[in-house]
Parts: sequence; C-alpha cells; structure tokens
Amino acid sequence: MSKLRLGIIGTGGICNNKHLPSLAKVADKVEVVALCDLIESKAIATKERFGLDDAKIYTDYHELLADPTIDVVHVCTPNVAHCQITVDAFEAGKNVLCEKPMAATSADAARMIEAWKKSGKKFTIGYQNRFRPDVQVLKKSCAAGELGEIYYAEANAIRRKAVPTWGVFLDKSKQGGGPLIDIGTHALDITLWCMDNYDVDSVSGQVFYKLGNLPSAAEGNTYGPWDTDTYDVEDSAMGFIKMKSGALINLRASWALNYEDAREASTTLCGTLEGAEIKHGGSYPTSELYFNHTRHGKMMTEKLDGEALVDYFEGVNEAPGVVEARQWINAIINDTEPCVKPEEAFRVTQILEAIYKAAETNTTIKFE
Repeated sequence: MSKLRLGIIGTGGICNNKHLPSLAKVADKVEVVALCDLIESKAIATKERFGLDDAKIYTDYHELLADPTIDVVHVCTPNVAHCQITVDAFEAGKNVLCEKPMAATSADAARMIEAWKKSGKKFTIGYQNRFRPDVQVLKKSCAAGELGEIYYAEANAIRRKAVPTWGVFLDKSKQGGGPLIDIGTHALDITLWCMDNYDVDSVSGQVFYKLGNLPSAAEGNTYGPWDTDTYDVEDSAMGFIKMKSGALINLRASWALNYEDAREASTTLCGTLEGAEIKHGGSYPTSELYFNHTRHGKMMTEKLDGEALVDYFEGVNEAPGVVEARQWINAIINDTEPCVKPEEAFRVTQILEAIYKAAETNTTIKFE
C-alpha cells in the first residue's frame, strides 16, 4: 500500500516539537510532502531541520490544499485561524487533524463540524494527553465502573509562573485567550473523557487579569520576563461546570498564579466507590496516578507504578504524540474512528467560551 501524503500548515513550536517527531515514528505509513507558513524562512528551516528534502514549501495554504495528491492536513496555526483553514481543507477533500483547542469560539467550531460532515473525511483534534499511560489506565478504570458514579471532579492546569513568552500566546486577537484556552483545554478534555459525561447544564466562572501587566510579577518566570505592555490575555481563570446529572467539575487554569502546587493536564475524580487523582506537570517530574478506596475496613491509597526499565533499552511506552499520530493515521487507512471525536472537542470549546462569557457578564451560562 502506498503511503499517505501529508501537509502541515503552521511550522511553529507544536509542529517542530510534536507533529514532525511523532510522524517520523510512523514513516512507514505516512510521508510529509508539504509545509506551509506565512513566514517562508520558518517553513524552510523546518524542512532542513527534519531532512524533508522533497517537501514543497508554501506561504499560502490555499496552494497547499490545491495539491490533489495530499491526503491529510495538520493544522498547527494560532487558534483563531483553525476554523477557516480546516473548513477549506475539508472542501478540498482532505482528512484533517487540527491542533487543540478546536477553535477560538463555538461558532467557529460549529462551522468546522458542518464542513467535516459534508466532506465524508476523517477529523480529529490534537488532545495528545489522552494517550499518556496514566490517563489510559484511569479511563479504563472509569469505563469498568470501578469508581462508581463520578459526581465531583477537578480539572487542573495550574502553572505557578510559566508564561510562554514566544509566538503569539499573549495576543488575544490571535489566540482567543490565555491559559484557559491554551492549557485548561487539555485538563478539561481528559476529565470529560474519563467521566464520559458531556451533558452540561450550566457554566459559571471568573477570569483574572492580575499579574500580566504587573512588571514585578514577570520576574522569575520560567521562560524569562514577559512584555507587560503587550500582555492582553488572562493570567488565570476558574470555572464551575454543572452537569445535567448533578455532577460538578471545578476547572482551574493559570500561567501565573501564586500557588505552590503546580500541575497541568491533570484531573481528580470522586466517585461513589472510590476516587482517583492524576498529578502531572509543574511540581511533578513524572506523572502520578492514585486511586483511593477502602480495603478491609481501612482507607487505602494505591499508586500506579512507573515502568521498570533495563539499561540501554527504552522500554515499551511511547510518547503520547507518537501514539496519537499512529492511531490517527491508522484511522484513516482502516476507516475507523479516531480516539478524539470532533463532537467531544466541540463541547470543550463551548465550555471554555462559556467561562469567558460568564466572567465577562457576571452571570451563569445555561446550556440548551
């Protein structure tokens, strides 16, 4: 069978650090044949870095989409550009993986869903954290009913002071927001997915613009001081998501917050039979998964062990991005559903947008 031919639109950090290294691990099934970026030198540098000698370079994504030999497109642009590029890609007959979040607004996400359904092609969103071993174990435990009814959850994406100072992260006009839409989206995705509950009743929340324009706060940032004059997104946000079942999710997201216990793409689930908690990122060099329950009349905590490795061998666990790439390419080849379904990603975008609106209007946003 011939390889799938793939083009990437947007050659920034997520392309270079996640997509291309991951796709290289499935090179027996897919070939990167085109790169597009508004800044041509960036696309050329990416081509040279990854030895993509035969890849074509574009600065206009329409020209890439016009190539009838390209089967798959990965959209790796700033958030506000996701919608139009994805819609155009479907109209050009391409399968699409769009980076998270699905879109900057739910209206844009709805357009993407409509275009996908008309196209008959495959569509997924880049929530690679689902493919971490700890998240996979928790998902299987939830699916088996081991936690019972999950009625309270925390979706955590807390950075103490790790504001990204590159790219357009601090530009609301291009990203649609700050840490809530950037990293809060991952924490919310894995929480909803493990709960298997997307039926939202209402959303409330608060968004904070406290530290971004404060020069003293920029000191000590992991990625160097940020420009306080151009910082126009929130530095932290908190949301409360009430489900129609009565369950409640507490979503916490920050790039800068004077809070000691930093973690991201993490979740806490409380069920009627037992509880579970993932601690990942920030204060946790390795992912930690705990189950808490009662055994023989005593409270107990069970921890997922890390893989014991042998010297000079890597072991069996692959990076989440590689697992994501493999299952996505296989879904296209085998005509199966990818793990991350567009409707699930759409709900995440709706919730994030509702938190921003609830904070702006000081109201609770009811879902139909």
